[in-house]
Amino acid sequence: MLSALLGMHDDLALAERSIAFHRDHLARLIHPGRQIGPHEVSHLLDATRRLAEAVAVREAQAKSVAAVLQSLARVPAPTSTPPAPSPPAAAPPLVAPSPAHSR
Repeated sequence: MLSALLGMHDDLALAERSIAFHRDHLARLIHPGRQIGPHEVSHLLDATRRLAEAVAVREAQAKSVAAVLQSLARVPAPTSTPPAPSPPAAAPPLVAPSPAHSR
């Protein structure tokens, strides 16, 4: 379980780095001093799409980690009254062997 959680943590960290990279790339593309022509528009759209994908991956990873961590929550302590013992199961009746037939 610890190995799986550490792997999920690494995946989440990778998604965060991907978001930062694509956000910085998009910021460079829309820098105020930069001219945006028809050729740059396709790059802007691609960078925006990649940023949205990175955010979606991070959200999916975060939901998975949250679900696993929620499943590890402590269960409440049992009540102070022990449950009544169940009666033992009845044994099946023995079948008497049939007498052998002679020929």
